[in-house]
Amino acid sequence: MKSFSGRVLFLDRSDINTDEIIPAKYLTEISREALAPFLLEDLKFEGFDPARDIAEKRVIVTRSNFGCGSSREHAPWALEANGINLVVGASFARIFRQNMFNCGMLAVELPSDTIARLFTRFSHQATTVITDLNSRELTFSTDGVTEKVPFVISAFDADLVAAGGWLEYADANF
Repeated sequence: MKSFSGRVLFLDRSDINTDEIIPAKYLTEISREALAPFLLEDLKFEGFDPARDIAEKRVIVTRSNFGCGSSREHAPWALEANGINLVVGASFARIFRQNMFNCGMLAVELPSDTIARLFTRFSHQATTVITDLNSRELTFSTDGVTEKVPFVISAFDADLVAAGGWLEYADANF
């Protein structure tokens, strides 16, 4: 199973679309790894620099409607190619969220007030998250501050994630 834990990249913006996650001009690439250098290349907001901010991050925490726009698996692939297998947000575009699960990755939806609290408590510090998929709990921590946050995922989507994605799930079950 993939790792869903690590250092957190906080993206304090709603409506981050798939073209900002991986620009369309790179969709001709035939491997996930080829997408890696271009992750979030077109994402623009004050204080964010993909060349500086993505390195060694394994988790994204963001606001609402992450992954909106064009429906393409390349967006989760670009995240995965950079070692990011978990995105936590207030909401996701439906197809993006399912593409994450189909790729064996986690898209965890939390209430907006919980997301706001995480930004307030953790976003300006080196923060890590540990994910326990079995107990459906995220543990955020930094400098002696820890917060456990429960999350909900359907049994089927949890099975997809645990298997490593839809293809692995199908191979094991059909």
